[in-house]
Amino acid sequence: MESMTADPQLSSTAASDLKHADTWIVIPLFNEATVIADVVAELREQYSNVLCINDCSTDNSAAVAAAAGAEVINHPINLGQGAALQTGFDYALECGAKYVITFDADGQHRLVDANAMLALARERDLAIVFGSRFLDDRTKPGLLKKIVLKTAVWATNLGTRMKLTDAHNGLRVIRADALRLIQLKQDRMAHGTEIVVQLGRTGLPWAEHPVEVIYTDYSRAKGQSLLNSINILIDLIIR
Repeated sequence: MESMTADPQLSSTAASDLKHADTWIVIPLFNEATVIADVVAELREQYSNVLCINDCSTDNSAAVAAAAGAEVINHPINLGQGAALQTGFDYALECGAKYVITFDADGQHRLVDANAMLALARERDLAIVFGSRFLDDRTKPGLLKKIVLKTAVWATNLGTRMKLTDAHNGLRVIRADALRLIQLKQDRMAHGTEIVVQLGRTGLPWAEHPVEVIYTDYSRAKGQSLLNSINILIDLIIR
């Protein structure tokens, strides 16, 4: 794989880069040049280790992410989000990460939620913290999407014997001992179920934490929101 690393300039924010030095933000990246700079820049205010796995984007997402301060690994061919996550996990572990936070590239996740989840993992010695958009009323997914997501939760819990309220939320905190037991093989949206299954099998302590998923005009214009939910159901049925 090809690696491209940005050269962050020293500034008055250098001290803040030391925060969460044991934690890596892992972001699968595919054709998000319009928004990835803002996502990375906000994360870099509080996390020194922000890693984007560019899954063969056809735009300049990789260059934009690097310019914003992220470290970038380039997949030479498009391998899917599951493979991008696995590449990020492996790299973060090699770099000595104690925690990894998985974060979406499209601006739908909130830094404040990631911070709260990491704090919860540290305070309660948890190996996994799953973000859930259904533990409070901040997220407004729309009726059809909510039905599809709730159905996916039911199917995932049935297969994993876990009791999650939001099985396919991309915002997660995973400790290194759990991360070492993850080997994602699925590509499309099926990796969302696969990672829950594998994390559940670790037997390590976990919890959910309320998060807000922000459905922006940008994400709606790309058709990601409902389409991803339908793809999740399809993958659950055929796997």
